[in-house]
Amino acid sequence: MTPGAVEGAVRPEITGLVWNMRDLTSADIPVTAEWAPRITPEWAWGGSTGRGVRVCVVDSGVDGDHPLVGPVTGAYAVEPGPDGAPVVRESAASDPAGHGTACAGIVRRLAPECELYSVRVLGAGFSGSGDAFVAGLRWAVRQGFDVVNLSLSTTRHKFADALRAVADEAYFRRTVLVAAAHNMRVESYPWRFSSVVSVGSHAEGDPRLVLYNPAPPVEFFAHGSDVEVAWPGGKTTRGTGNSFATPHVAGLCALILSKHPALTVFQLKNVLYLTAANVKGDL
Repeated sequence: MTPGAVEGAVRPEITGLVWNMRDLTSADIPVTAEWAPRITPEWAWGGSTGRGVRVCVVDSGVDGDHPLVGPVTGAYAVEPGPDGAPVVRESAASDPAGHGTACAGIVRRLAPECELYSVRVLGAGFSGSGDAFVAGLRWAVRQGFDVVNLSLSTTRHKFADALRAVADEAYFRRTVLVAAAHNMRVESYPWRFSSVVSVGSHAEGDPRLVLYNPAPPVEFFAHGSDVEVAWPGGKTTRGTGNSFATPHVAGLCALILSKHPALTVFQLKNVLYLTAANVKGDL
């Protein structure tokens, strides 16, 4: 499993694929949409704080004492059970690697009144297994969280089917999985699945600027370059990569669902598309 990061952008006219936006701007990927404009950012999340929305960060844990993270409503960890199979148990709100804390702080920054939860599937040095990842994600989906932030993925194909089944289950349970694209142009999961909201990074500074990608598999781009993030022990650092773009979208999803709680995952994806800064109506 690999936390998201950014490498050199690939222009769509060269490869047909866009994996990140480091060297591009919104002008490089214009999108024309033919409908009467009605869904606007103000309609989608104006005045929202994320209240009433439960966001779960499946990662390396979350430092519950960090002032930029705020209260962690529940913290859990995937551990070996009596038979060696992974099980989810309640744990302290801690983070041996820092990555989950960084992501949780970004979600909190955008959606200050959401309820934050943590499921630790990675340890120090980002160590972890695909089995733990699948178990932790499945557990999170079955708890009915509204939004799950996944700033990690696995390149091991043997877990693809299990992760796809969990992603589909989340889709139909109305749990939004927001998943980081891999650092490099390689196959990894679950961001490749159409049932999740897949995220790459752009280099523009606006934390609420979301861009739609007309050349999938990555669907959206968000702020992921030189982002100030929370770090365990009350510290902060700066990070660049798809890992840090993803919680910007997760936080935005929390704002939208707080204001429009009846939206399905399909409808929420459409709201993200219709409010993306590079999508313009042709009227």
